[in-house]
Amino acid sequence: QVQLVESGGGLVQAGGSLRLSCAASRSIFTINAMGWYRQAPGKERELVAEITSGGTANYGDSVKSRFTISKDNAKNTVYLQMNSLKPEDTAVYYCNADRLRWSRVPLDAWGQGTLVTVSS
Repeated sequence: QVQLVESGGGLVQAGGSLRLSCAASRSIFTINAMGWYRQAPGKERELVAEITSGGTANYGDSVKSRFTISKDNAKNTVYLQMNSLKPEDTAVYYCNADRLRWSRVPLDAWGQGTLVTVSS
């Protein structure tokens, strides 16, 4: 019911910044929460940040004060601004839409992922 396309990944030096974008195929205002997850080699996928339809943001402990999630409802796009990047932030970053606001059924909607590599 929704397609997600991420962009903005790349190679950056430690201490640098990147901004990821996630474009949705439907109005993100209809989605309960949009999130960014990441998966590093050999590790489980983990929540980086999420933002609700009302604009409330939550962050994983390892990225608090460095990353900022935001959204533009008019563009149906969610962003992840990543500052003070560390080598341990290296991972494939995925965008996720959890469910429609009026439904309890999970959408299980994921983007294809975008690779972020932070060099030391």
